[in-house]
Amino acid sequence: MRTVFVGTVEGSQVALKAICAAGYPPELVVTLPPDLAHRHSDFADLSPVANQHGIPIHFTAKSDAPKTLAAIAETKPDLILVVGWSQLCGTEFRAIPKLGCIGFHPSALPKLRGRGVIPWTVLMAERNVGASLFWLGDGADDGPIALQAKYTVDPETVTARDLYDRALQALADMLPRVLKQIADGNIPSTPQPDTGISICARRRPEDGQIDWHQPAANIHRLIRAAGPPYPGAFTNTVDGTRLVLTAVRHTPQEGYFIGLPGQVQAIDTKHFTVACGDGRCLDILEWSGSDSPPKIHTKLGLTT
Repeated sequence: MRTVFVGTVEGSQVALKAICAAGYPPELVVTLPPDLAHRHSDFADLSPVANQHGIPIHFTAKSDAPKTLAAIAETKPDLILVVGWSQLCGTEFRAIPKLGCIGFHPSALPKLRGRGVIPWTVLMAERNVGASLFWLGDGADDGPIALQAKYTVDPETVTARDLYDRALQALADMLPRVLKQIADGNIPSTPQPDTGISICARRRPEDGQIDWHQPAANIHRLIRAAGPPYPGAFTNTVDGTRLVLTAVRHTPQEGYFIGLPGQVQAIDTKHFTVACGDGRCLDILEWSGSDSPPKIHTKLGLTT
């Protein structure tokens, strides 16, 4: 069975390694050129894996570009695998392989279709989550399911990194299994149900700005949702320095500190404490943008 692999992020690298290790190396890898790495906070260079297995690489900014379509068509693929490629693949692209195109989505479809799915999963406090391999169609993430994994998480502690890693584990397990099924002549395809559909809107880096007037639980959730491998939740000091906050906890002494939303209440060598809109506080355990915490009693959250 001849395949083409399309992807450009950390999950793409995990998937490519998994299928090569399972004995299903693709005929061609299609990925972004390194100078466009800035498009994805989780960009991964697929060249080392492709070179290790002697797989040709086609660099492109757009999967529907004429030269890219021609390069894919030349391989005469039975199947195209689209993993970690945030572009819709058009009709001409999907018409190239004999069997169709399989994509990956880090949710239990039809729930949470769309963009920014992992951050939205945290923000929506989802407990029952999953990952899906599905056949690409005209719409976004709405094609028949090839294989799906479902699992539960703690919505009050789970981070974007936790969900990302769990999805990658599921992907590395599912993709070789699906390829084996298809190679054996058993093509898995189950239509998605018409109920339980939800669509996630795109998230941008600026959506990670913290509003300290929000309750502590909401801010805690935003920091967990926007963190690695994504750009992170951020706030600004009075001098305009942007602090990206990557680890946080609820301050143990509830009711101990009294202050204004965004006001730094305490500082020690390992963390600083900030008041939130509901009177509760958060301890900021990890941050970047400054080697030292902001000064005590100053307010955070000013825009630059």
